[in-house]
Amino acid sequence: MNGNGGYQILRQIGLRIKQLRTDKVLSQQDLAQLCGISKSGMSRIEAGQINMSMRTLLCIVEAFGISMDEFFDGLD
Repeated sequence: MNGNGGYQILRQIGLRIKQLRTDKVLSQQDLAQLCGISKSGMSRIEAGQINMSMRTLLCIVEAFGISMDEFFDGLD
């Protein structure tokens, strides 16, 4: 990842997670508990501040009941 490009994709992924979470009427706490992470960790993921593991991303996507393809198709 070069320069701000890496941070941009993390921000886009975080915004996508927040969009799907609010569409499902889940709190950050609810989603965090489903995936075994802290609420503050979920907050930082949604803000694009941390690079989560693929396992965490898969858990989040599964919690929304969609495929990884569907998740990434929704990115800006």
